[in-house]
Amino acid sequence: MSTIIAETTGSNLHPVTAQLVSASNGDVIICPGGVGASDAANIAGVSKVITVEGDCFSSFDGAAWAAAMSGLTSDGRVILAATPRGRELAAHIAASRNIPVIQDVTGGSPSLIMHRPVYSGKAIEHVKCEGDCVVTIRPNSWPAAADGGNAEQSTVNQSADVTVAVKEAIAKASERLDVSDADIIISGGRGMGSIDNWNELEKIADQLGAAVGASRAVVDEWGLSHSIQVGQTGKVVNPSLYIAVGISGAIQHLAGMRSSKYIVAINKDADAPIFSVADYGIVATWEDALPALAEALSNL
Repeated sequence: MSTIIAETTGSNLHPVTAQLVSASNGDVIICPGGVGASDAANIAGVSKVITVEGDCFSSFDGAAWAAAMSGLTSDGRVILAATPRGRELAAHIAASRNIPVIQDVTGGSPSLIMHRPVYSGKAIEHVKCEGDCVVTIRPNSWPAAADGGNAEQSTVNQSADVTVAVKEAIAKASERLDVSDADIIISGGRGMGSIDNWNELEKIADQLGAAVGASRAVVDEWGLSHSIQVGQTGKVVNPSLYIAVGISGAIQHLAGMRSSKYIVAINKDADAPIFSVADYGIVATWEDALPALAEALSNL
């Protein structure tokens, strides 16, 4: 049996939860704090949704959440999204049960043989776990399960079982999509020239409904938020469309985005490594390419 722990965003069920159902054939979903329980019950193939209530769910605390859900995840396999929160929670659950944790699965079957990228995405590891394990699945690796379910719902209150938890976490507000969640990402690198030109990327992002990402170089040198860094030391993303502007394609950056379904590279250097993974390449400066792209999008 596979149990899915729902991924949420704010007060809503994250779309990746339906992807976890599709990937794992899991029929039980646990909703921490009750967020998104009704939406989870509407996913086809789900037979039961369990809301876990408790004081600890007011903010994320991996150890406290794992403790609160320990009785509900004590048998079978546990499936989570390979997000920062999902990875941490997966590690806590696996440690508490003394079972393996398999992170960042992108293919195969969680009940048979799983596929996950290793060595910065240069190879694919095939993993078979015959017993219980905890698995995190990279967003956008499976199609979402359809709506139309009518799962049974129940509630469990675990407040008495958790003695230590984070009381409050204050997050910096952002009007833009998180690169981890976005289906379209446009990222910039040193080829953008300076931070003064960054708004040109944001204009294209607004037209596409995309998230804005960045290479490690510009995050370090221009003081951009680490939350938008794409790469091995930033966030690993898997969008349908990834547009790299002025990014040469260092190995650590490629490790974070090479699994994107379609990659468009814009760089003035025809020999830039980014073109080796790109589906479409444009040899041009951002000054030439972005205005033409903006005009083309406006005419669609």
